[in-house]
Amino acid sequence: MADSMLIDAEAQDHAPHFEPYGWQHWPDHPWMSYQFRRGLGETQEGAGTISECFQAAARMVPGDEESWHTEWMRVARRNHERGDRAEASGHIQTAQNCWLRAAGSYRQAEFWLAPNDPRRLPTFELMETCSKRFISYLDPAGEAVDIPYENGVSLCAYFVRSPRGAGRQPVLIAMGGLDSIKDEMWFMQAHGALQRGISVLMIDGPGQGGTLRRHGVISRHDYEVPIGRCIDYLATRDDVDMGRIALCGSSLGGYYAARAGSYEPRLAACISHGAIWDFAAQIGERPEDHPLANHLKWVTGAKSMRELPEVVRGFRLEGVLDRMKCPYLIVHGGHDVLGVQAAKLVRDYAVAKGVDVTFHLVSEEETGADHCQHDNPTLGQEIIGDWLVERFGIDERALRASARPV
Repeated sequence: MADSMLIDAEAQDHAPHFEPYGWQHWPDHPWMSYQFRRGLGETQEGAGTISECFQAAARMVPGDEESWHTEWMRVARRNHERGDRAEASGHIQTAQNCWLRAAGSYRQAEFWLAPNDPRRLPTFELMETCSKRFISYLDPAGEAVDIPYENGVSLCAYFVRSPRGAGRQPVLIAMGGLDSIKDEMWFMQAHGALQRGISVLMIDGPGQGGTLRRHGVISRHDYEVPIGRCIDYLATRDDVDMGRIALCGSSLGGYYAARAGSYEPRLAACISHGAIWDFAAQIGERPEDHPLANHLKWVTGAKSMRELPEVVRGFRLEGVLDRMKCPYLIVHGGHDVLGVQAAKLVRDYAVAKGVDVTFHLVSEEETGADHCQHDNPTLGQEIIGDWLVERFGIDERALRASARPV
């Protein structure tokens, strides 16, 4: 795949500037610029403020991971403490706003820490603390849940019911990929679903978030197994429409979702928010000093970057999508920094196998052309949410007649 890792290339323009995929803050450090753009875009879904993002960036040493951690922690703690003070004063909406911003900044602060850094889990758990406080004041209140998985281990998750619609609601199982986590799903998938009368189950599957950090559970190619456990959990609830369960995975989660959607018959709809055809081919041969080397090895259990392609050789959709029976949506950035070839391969294969597939390649002009619409996540949520509304037969006008705001 010639365009598999375009993000590795430095931009020709070495000053901060706008690219087709969004804001490039440090062109000499493309991976850190990508992560900054990710946080900057998520501000519009509540993960922070634009001013705070640029304030933090202005105080960083470009390319320095330690200063990245220090400055995002400064922003996170400020919002966390302000949220706690607001709650104590009875200012609940301000408290929620601050906790959501703090969660977004803690996620950023944790990102570049080494897997064995003693600050990693505590930073992650500070993020979870803020997320849990935020969802506890939603109406209806969200729940932190542990979903029984394997060998006495549970998957970490949040369940949030939509305030729009009574009785049993459709549900979106929302998950990330290589590095995105349940807490980030609010900014990438969940908020838009809740606005449209769809409950959400935001999960950390194997190789993700708290399931990896607390329990050491690495990823697996047969993701229908953990998704099956999630559906088992949903079946225990009396507020879920078991005939309308959808699954969306972002980035590498685009592979996880397509795999699960091909093997788990209880799914009524499936979404690849960023498509992966063959993960090993996508990675190719990367050196030990690649910016994501530590994370790739941590998530997959590979002992070296040389070993990595062999470890993930089962993460591919050839011979898998043939089994897909439910409607399938692919949303992919037209200038995705990981390339677009894989998404087109997935689409073409799905079409050839008779899958009911919808393909949305997001253009530069509308913005959202970055990987998983990180430069405009609201647009990504609208594309996903509107497609689900159509597939689930939801009447949004009727929902709004007696709904509370989201």
